[in-house]
Amino acid sequence: MDEDMLADQRRLVELVENEGWDVTDLEISAYDSPWADEDDPEATVTITARKPYVSDENGEDGTDGDDENPFRLK
Repeated sequence: MDEDMLADQRRLVELVENEGWDVTDLEISAYDSPWADEDDPEATVTITARKPYVSDENGEDGTDGDDENPFRLK
């Protein structure tokens, strides 16, 4: 794997973390593009991150309490 690709991946993770996100999974795939006639490799970076959002001073999470969505955690 190209060192430039790994350096770019580290930079992307740094940017995400600087915004307050916790990176929970990371994947980089390097490949030769099937759509380009060039010999230069390409990379895809997949970053999975989570970020908790703090409730306001009243303990409310900013959602409407009348939500009847059965998939929403209460």
